[in-house]
Amino acid sequence: MAALHEQTALTLRDRLRAGELSPGEVTDHFLARIAARNDALGAFAHVTPDSARERAAALGPPSGILWGVPTADKDLWNRAGVPSGFGSRAMAGFVPEESDDVVRDLDAAGIVSLGKTATPELGFPAYTEPVVGPVARNPWDTSRGAGGSSGGAAVAVAAGLLPFAPGSDGGGSVRIPAAACGVVGLKPTRGLLPAGSGIEGLGGLVVNGPIARTTADAALLLEGMLRRTPTGEVDHRFTLRTPVQHEGAYLAAARTAAARGHSGLVGGHGSRFRVGVTTWNAWEFHYDVTVEPEAHAALEAGTRALSGLGHELEDHSWDPAPEFGDAFRSLWMAGASAVPIDDDAVLDSLEPLTSWLIRRGREVPARELAEALATLTQFERRLIAGFGDLDAVITPALAMTPRPIGWFDAEDPDRNFMQQCQYTPFTSWLNVAGLPAITVPTHWTDDGLPMGVQIVGRPGGEPTLLALAAQLEDVLRWPEKHPPVW
Repeated sequence: MAALHEQTALTLRDRLRAGELSPGEVTDHFLARIAARNDALGAFAHVTPDSARERAAALGPPSGILWGVPTADKDLWNRAGVPSGFGSRAMAGFVPEESDDVVRDLDAAGIVSLGKTATPELGFPAYTEPVVGPVARNPWDTSRGAGGSSGGAAVAVAAGLLPFAPGSDGGGSVRIPAAACGVVGLKPTRGLLPAGSGIEGLGGLVVNGPIARTTADAALLLEGMLRRTPTGEVDHRFTLRTPVQHEGAYLAAARTAAARGHSGLVGGHGSRFRVGVTTWNAWEFHYDVTVEPEAHAALEAGTRALSGLGHELEDHSWDPAPEFGDAFRSLWMAGASAVPIDDDAVLDSLEPLTSWLIRRGREVPARELAEALATLTQFERRLIAGFGDLDAVITPALAMTPRPIGWFDAEDPDRNFMQQCQYTPFTSWLNVAGLPAITVPTHWTDDGLPMGVQIVGRPGGEPTLLALAAQLEDVLRWPEKHPPVW
């Protein structure tokens, strides 16, 4: 049988529950992988072998959907007793006394945390190259970056250091690194997950979501991130929420769709999905955005596969949105203003981009923020209405190949922000709209770099996205590809 890191998270979960593997055995295997490869990759900011082994030994009989499966916490989340670095010198020495909700929910699902995955400073950039380290290196080419802000999580999954990993996505931070590292990244609908729902944040941008090598593994982790009661209901703490499928439905969508892939029965109950195809992006009026040939090749590979499966594809575009760029920048900076750092000396110690975002955010007048929120709310309504009768829309995942480490301007924050938007022009406007989206790899360049597509769904459309992604996986078979660092 294949080595443990070559098996899917779903297989590991099932073998653990059947008693074929012990949580300690699986934990030790992945800790050994991390010890051997993390220095070269920078996937982990902090590894916790002792507490991981203690957790594995203390799990007791199988309980929870993810019982005994190893993963890790993104280093923007607090776990009691484990250092939280947030990718910043400003957080040096901080050890929280309480765990965040997302950490508690994953623990309740039965996971074993092996540590903290690397993030950029305070999670703001779309790349993971913090001054304090570690730099998350792309396992397909370690001179290239992994994207961000869930860069360490994507590296760990792509390199077989974890079966799957949770991340957070405020402007693409799950989808960008997943695309850069050749794995699957899912941003759920706003309001779906109890922890990291998006509802609690300014503008509703940031949601949590899974990163995995296979679509079914992403669906499995999504199921584990849903805080369910013993009766299977989701224990949500907000009045506003997205309708949740019954327990196991997301995993079933991924598994049954893949099984249908070669049978001619596509979509739900054998029907075709109508999928729009576009390179439209909301930044085109604010920055000069060029979609490179490699991104077009990835989109062509994805659309060709979907068409071959029998889905109905058509060109699609939303109405121009010249108002988007200024409104989003105002909202993003205003959100940064709430970072709880008031000491000027500490602010001065931050990286130029982070300091600029916080300081500029504190200069945004209340009226400007209110107008930006109103503008983006109207944008959300128009974007959702613009779906028409489509079931999903497919775009490139990234506009460029994974960027060389050091490519983003470290000294000029305004230029840096522009570069991020040019690299990732297809992601942030979906956070504004609160729509679900999944990125999957569809193409490898001549240099061996992964490129992929993003499939966008309607509100609550995760089953459709998982079905389409699973069918693409069945045809393109990306889990069989492994990076040189493996």
